[in-house]
Amino acid sequence: MTRLSRRALALAGAAALATPALATRALAQANWPERPIRWVVPFPPAGTADILARLLGEHVSRSLGQPIAPENRAGAGGTLAANILFQGRGDTHLVMVSNFAPHGVSPTLFPGVAYDAQRDFTHLGLLGALPMVLAAHPSFPAADAAALLAAGRQQGASLTMGYGGNGTASHLIGLSLHRAAGMSPTFVPYRGSGALLNDVMAGTVPVMIDTLSAAIGHIRAGRIKALAVSGPARSPALPDTPTFNEIGVGEATGMNWFGFCTPTGLPEPIAARWVSELRTALALPAVTERLASLGVEGTNMDPAYMTEFVGTEVARWREVIRANNVTVG
Repeated sequence: MTRLSRRALALAGAAALATPALATRALAQANWPERPIRWVVPFPPAGTADILARLLGEHVSRSLGQPIAPENRAGAGGTLAANILFQGRGDTHLVMVSNFAPHGVSPTLFPGVAYDAQRDFTHLGLLGALPMVLAAHPSFPAADAAALLAAGRQQGASLTMGYGGNGTASHLIGLSLHRAAGMSPTFVPYRGSGALLNDVMAGTVPVMIDTLSAAIGHIRAGRIKALAVSGPARSPALPDTPTFNEIGVGEATGMNWFGFCTPTGLPEPIAARWVSELRTALALPAVTERLASLGVEGTNMDPAYMTEFVGTEVARWREVIRANNVTVG
């Protein structure tokens, strides 16, 4: 009879103990999802992040065979929502719309943020991004963006420009625009796009920078005029409007983006399933048409790209926040 060494016996015993655990884990992944999925949204209902979660969740839930319930957890620059995932490590039924705010800006802007925006999440892809639009009241004398920038340099603080609130994409991209253009207007914060747009349309504030999706209807109706967009290429929604790069301020190029992430520790087969399901949903005509109507562009469901992108965004906006002494409040 063949005798086994103590080491061989120990290894055999360990394998016997490990096999049931591995089998159980594989079975759990094969049966996933086993219950409804929580899709956390870091902003209130009816915004772009909420629309994305509900639109995509509706299609993906049919394929997965489980309900997907969007859960709006707005507040503190999206960190309330991000903390749910940070504290939910290993939960395979918990996902989130990642975003410029909680995963690009808030780790620098809000003191005491516990999570690392890049490492403490499984980033699976970019659902899309929205450019900012530099726009003005129709009566504003600048006929184009170049004339506006020239007026801004000449008028200094006497030129008033509105944005969507401290730490928002419109604020930080607007600050980058000011620096790149060598201008220093009086920058006025608003609590949201609605009040800002109302004041620009009334002529109370002559110039604004805000998310294209919020302004596009008013631009098409002629209530405000678009002068430039902040994306790396012209927006399909405004093909005749130049980019920041085209008007000589390419350093200010930036987007308000929306991604998809889960808590860290997601098993690879489930991550791959999510990527496949979201790619399929994002390719549906009804989905592409809806996103186009909002001005959302640039989908990229590549986990490696998205993980690197988040790290780049944190580094970029940290520099802008600190250079301009941006604070919340």
